[in-house]
Amino acid sequence: MSSSSSDVIGIVVIARHGDRQGFYQDPVSYTASATSITPLGERQEFDLGSVIRARYLDPTSADYIQNINTNTQLFNQAQVWARADAGGEGGVIFDSAIALLQGLWPVTTIANTTLANGTTVVSPLNGYQYIPVESVEPNEDVSLEGYTSCNTFADNNNAFYASPGFLQKKNESQAFLNSLPPYLDGRPATLENMWNIYDYMNVQSIHNSTFSSRLPPTYLAQARDLANYHEYGVFSDPDFGGIGDIAGTAMLPTILTAFQRIANASDPLKLHYSAVAYKPLLTLFNMTGVVNTGQLPAATVNYAAGLVFEVRQPAGSSEPVIRFTFKNGTDDADFIAHNMSIPGFDGTTNGDTPLSKFLAAFEPVAVNTTLQWCNVCNQTSARGCASLLNPVSVGATAHHDRISPVGAGFLGAGLTIVVLSGLIGLLLAVGLLSFGKKRRTGTHHGEGSEDTIHAHHDLKHHPTGSSA
Repeated sequence: MSSSSSDVIGIVVIARHGDRQGFYQDPVSYTASATSITPLGERQEFDLGSVIRARYLDPTSADYIQNINTNTQLFNQAQVWARADAGGEGGVIFDSAIALLQGLWPVTTIANTTLANGTTVVSPLNGYQYIPVESVEPNEDVSLEGYTSCNTFADNNNAFYASPGFLQKKNESQAFLNSLPPYLDGRPATLENMWNIYDYMNVQSIHNSTFSSRLPPTYLAQARDLANYHEYGVFSDPDFGGIGDIAGTAMLPTILTAFQRIANASDPLKLHYSAVAYKPLLTLFNMTGVVNTGQLPAATVNYAAGLVFEVRQPAGSSEPVIRFTFKNGTDDADFIAHNMSIPGFDGTTNGDTPLSKFLAAFEPVAVNTTLQWCNVCNQTSARGCASLLNPVSVGATAHHDRISPVGAGFLGAGLTIVVLSGLIGLLLAVGLLSFGKKRRTGTHHGEGSEDTIHAHHDLKHHPTGSSA
């Protein structure tokens, strides 16, 4: 962290969901089953939102966001951009986002309106504030789940499971794995399945008193240690931006766009929030160097863990800087700053990272479009890749973005006009239709024109659209 004075001008929040019921994810493809959030998880997210509020929305805080809505009790939609992964874990992540935002902007009777007759009406639930959250569907937008349906990512996982290091770890842990079946309810006791083993044991230890009393005292910690090794090996890559980093590289366009919008004084955005699973956090830890420099462990994060990138304006400088701060669920009382070490900049000696240095390092490895994702992941059918990779459609689809409803309407109208024009021309040509006064001799030729309507909707820098 830099010792020079700087003000926070905006933040980018990336947070894991809260406590949930059990679920299963494939150890190779990471396709996940649906599950649901618990009241404990909702409370964890609400509390995280409250911590973020106290740190960044309280005018008396040293980290108060400059020029944010002066009445910080009220949500200002122009200043906030919130997204939530709506993928394999069902509604858990979206519900977590709602709970966190409740903590950021809690109920207040100031959320009211006065009618013409003098009556004051307060929002329901004593002033509940309804915060819009963009639901990011993986089949339509790859940005928050770049790893699912990614064939090269699955291949990389298989290679990891066959690597000498993994096989050595498997041999070292075999005795422990052999002792686990009585506590797994039929789940395979293999190192490849380690995340599912740990997740089952963890969920049961939280919510099942019988299981918790039966489990030997050290087993949960041992299982987590192996799960940490497993997950960091899957969601990191020794090469900066390699396929093991796909959970982060797919998300980078959203992050970089938020940084640039916050740094733009003419843009009102002050706070971006992406609600995710734990996977992108591990990748971002790897890519920002905070694990390699020993500041954070190579480990999974707790429920309701939050990473906040602070966009700060140093005194006497025209260029903003980025500061990495992290709070590991309830293990940490507040966010703790860590220096990033990235290609082209070593923050361990220089402090906060200049925005230009961050962009220079991360822009080249960002997965900016679905078409690019299709190629990176060697995917030819899922997520619209079949049409995007079709040579006929690629020329008409420079970007992966879907045509907007308005654009589709114009396109449909244009096609209708072209078809009708051709039909009318044919009728005129054969003499079955004419305009104006009827002629006894000769042929009335109509000149048709074909209008080409191009509907292009670029959502790359749109706060409420797809950004992948």
